[in-house]
Amino acid sequence: MAEEFHPSNEISESSTSPRKSRLSRRVAPKTPATRSNTTRPHPVRSFVTLAAVAGMVATVAIPAFVAADGGTAAEARTIQQLSADDAQSLVVASQATPEALERGGYSATTPEEIEAKKEKEAAEAAAKAALAARLASARSAGSSGSTSFSSAVPLVAPGSGIVRRPLGGFNNFGRPYAGHKGTDYMVGSGAGIYSVADGTVVASSESGPGWGVYVKIAHNIGGKSVTSLYAHMTYGTRRVSVGDTVSAGQLIGQVGATGRANGSHLHLEIRVNDGYVNAESWLQANAG
Repeated sequence: MAEEFHPSNEISESSTSPRKSRLSRRVAPKTPATRSNTTRPHPVRSFVTLAAVAGMVATVAIPAFVAADGGTAAEARTIQQLSADDAQSLVVASQATPEALERGGYSATTPEEIEAKKEKEAAEAAAKAALAARLASARSAGSSGSTSFSSAVPLVAPGSGIVRRPLGGFNNFGRPYAGHKGTDYMVGSGAGIYSVADGTVVASSESGPGWGVYVKIAHNIGGKSVTSLYAHMTYGTRRVSVGDTVSAGQLIGQVGATGRANGSHLHLEIRVNDGYVNAESWLQANAG
């Protein structure tokens, strides 16, 4: 006999057993859809995964970079080394060699140098002015006839021969003294002075050291080198300049008292083969 189903019985069972109904809902198994929505990845697992991926990339990329730069790991270079190959060279100032400069090519710059230069220029100007005044005075005196030097002085000394006397005449000799290398011929101011032989003028000045106005001539006499020096001439009376060729007995100047001199006279020095000799003795032996 079939069992009858009464809905009223089912309803009553459900309503009279609420504890059982709640228990059934609590222990009900989760469906796959529910499980997938609630499951989340663990942080440690994510880090491990990323590390593994990075390791694989490095394993592939590094050998490729090495191969592109030379083929071996030993030839691998850093970015700094690669950029250093293209760097421009720079010469540091301390490595440069300074060029030598000539100090004479620069003018005075310090106050001391400027002052010294001004003093030197002033002294030179004063010396030139004094010389010009002396020359003007000598010319003025000559034109007035108050001194003995004039156009009346003969241009050529009397006598003949390879060697001549430097004066037409003189009064007496000066007193010799230690260190005096010449012979002094005492004669009046303005007397003509003549070259003792043919030669070439090697010095001619208005302000010699101690000699005052003087002339120096080089000769070759009998195969010997001879030099004659004539000192203490009157200012403005020199007739020859350096480089001039002169003949024996030619007028070269006039007697005076310039330089370190006591009274007018001719100071004559003779050197033979670079050695000093007594001027008067040499003239006596060689002059015609």
